[in-house]
Amino acid sequence: MSQEKMIEDMVREVLKSMSKGAPIAQTPQAAPVAATQGLNPDKDYPLATKRPELLKSPTGKKLSDITLANVLNGDVKSQDVRIAPETLRMQAEIADGVGRNQFGDNLRRAAELTAIPDERILQIYNALRPYRSTRAELLAIAEEMETKYNAKINAAFVREAAGVYERRNRLRAE
Repeated sequence: MSQEKMIEDMVREVLKSMSKGAPIAQTPQAAPVAATQGLNPDKDYPLATKRPELLKSPTGKKLSDITLANVLNGDVKSQDVRIAPETLRMQAEIADGVGRNQFGDNLRRAAELTAIPDERILQIYNALRPYRSTRAELLAIAEEMETKYNAKINAAFVREAAGVYERRNRLRAE
């Protein structure tokens, strides 16, 4: 099989898994990084260059394992190139360290969302559009995010959206 064909097949596999909403939770999870406390923006950023030993995929592959040769020989699959929640949390720590706290908060929300299947994320996104959901539906989504996916920050965001939509008459009529 030619290299171009193998790359083409891998791209198709990635796109297929995205369109199916393959849940990340179904892939083996890497062990959490021991301690992300104490990352220094000057010494540790960019992580891929200065601290590559800390970075792993959700399947446990090290950054050094993600090579074109490993893609071509089939050792790296599409699920191996997704970002791990631990990486997003480390990036959030770096952002906080340079005073970009809002960006850090966004990265922490993104870390939580990695546990939610892509298809469900799209459903939640659509439910959060004005006039698409009732207050009860939004609160049920928040409860699901918090209890099923341990996405507490995002659950709070959805609860806040329900309140804002209620105050601004942006909820779907029951």
